[in-house]
Amino acid sequence: MKSFLLIFGIFLLIGPPTNAQPGYELLKDVNKIDIPFEFRNNLILVKVTFSRVFPLQFIFDTGAENSILSKKSVTDILGIPYEREFKIIGADLKTELTAYLIRGIHLNIENMVAPNHSMLVLKEDYFNFEEMIGIQVDGIIGADLFKGLVVKINYERKVITLMKSKSTKHTFGEAVPVPIIIEKNKPYLQTVIRTQNDSLVNVKLLLDTGAMLSLLLNTDTHPGLKPPDNTVQGNIGAGLGGFITGHLGRVTSLQLGEFECNEVITNFQTFTEGMDSVKMRGRNGIIGNEVLSRFLVIIDYPGQKLYLQPNRRYKTEFEFDKSGLVIIATEQGMNKYVVHSVIEGSPAEAAGIMVGDVIKRINSSPASLLTLERMGQIFRKKEGKVTKVVVERDGKRLKFEFTLKKLI
Repeated sequence: MKSFLLIFGIFLLIGPPTNAQPGYELLKDVNKIDIPFEFRNNLILVKVTFSRVFPLQFIFDTGAENSILSKKSVTDILGIPYEREFKIIGADLKTELTAYLIRGIHLNIENMVAPNHSMLVLKEDYFNFEEMIGIQVDGIIGADLFKGLVVKINYERKVITLMKSKSTKHTFGEAVPVPIIIEKNKPYLQTVIRTQNDSLVNVKLLLDTGAMLSLLLNTDTHPGLKPPDNTVQGNIGAGLGGFITGHLGRVTSLQLGEFECNEVITNFQTFTEGMDSVKMRGRNGIIGNEVLSRFLVIIDYPGQKLYLQPNRRYKTEFEFDKSGLVIIATEQGMNKYVVHSVIEGSPAEAAGIMVGDVIKRINSSPASLLTLERMGQIFRKKEGKVTKVVVERDGKRLKFEFTLKKLI
């Protein structure tokens, strides 16, 4: 399965809501605080108790300026007033969406309490997380909660540590510093990529823990960022407001300070009619969790520094789906899996699997015992692996068999 590469970039068309609880004030009585998280489908998920009542699950997102609740039904039930309407642009850079400002919200985020927080509520659940990744997600925690702090993300221990800058002198260990730029509370890295035609391109990239992908490049922002010859075309991901179209390929290398990631799977997004490239703030793309999770990551917002220390996944190859299937989860329990699209020229297409087919079994495992994440792992296995899939189509069960092969 080609995983949906979620990108939670949003762009306010009106000034962002002010927050009466800056991140630094959350730690006024302590020097640091640890927040455990789950890491699933390349997303950092934290438990949130909303308004002392609702247990929810949010994505920890350094690529979002503001925190967002995607389930308006929660605030409707609690009778929380909406103070102001905002228009925002989705991750596809053209879809205009509606959100509302709420204030005075009590958030309990694992070991941290934000007693008086302002955030946005989406008019509709534009994310549709459950369908795209099969995981309950109710919103995102943005930089309005941790601005002014040092944020340490340990992907191996699955712990986020928020620290005051003055208390971090001896906490960086062997992590290597890299200069970054903080704009609108978002961290940007100016670095170099080597393309498949061996060109070196200087780029400005957003460090985005709300993105499942490895790397996204906006092709119209630099003449050297054209997709390579060997790509897969179609929906390269999904974000706030809908699908993102483009090409999936690779770059030869991505430089991160003194470290280098090679043969990085890359999403090439081309601006189309209606896209608002002005909202990009001069960036050329995004670095997501598939790259960041290979390091111990420390973002020093006040000092405008990124600290990186490779972990055991650093040299792991960047694997892509070898089946050609894009599968979504449907129905209330998110346990019905439907083929959303099939990549042209892929093993799945050659075998005869079609859009709308309901996945019933993969190899020896019933689909009801699998998750979208597990399906993705099966379809990224070694090239040459024979894979059997049973689907339901028009009330009939059909059996298919194909051999996994590299698509990019």
